[in-house]
Amino acid sequence: MKNQIARKLFLGFIHIHILHHGAKEPFFGSWMIDELKHHGYDMSPGTLYPILHNLESSGLLSKEEKNVEGKIRKYYSTTKDGEEVLRDLKEKALELVKEISE
Repeated sequence: MKNQIARKLFLGFIHIHILHHGAKEPFFGSWMIDELKHHGYDMSPGTLYPILHNLESSGLLSKEEKNVEGKIRKYYSTTKDGEEVLRDLKEKALELVKEISE
């Protein structure tokens, strides 16, 4: 049970992290895997890409395909709706962290 709760919590943080970076500048999947690894999350493409597709189908991310050295690379950016959700999530996360750390 403890592992299930931790997994759900970390998946939520990963969603926030994705929206955060997509609001700053477009990113591609393997960059995000490396970024999350930098923060201690060991995420495979098989876990990340469904999250990206889900956020895109929810209207929180947009995707642009670019030809990079002959290969099509998909860049993700946070949409206006995604930025609103991100603002709300940041406020709620900060409020919760303050409360449980007192």
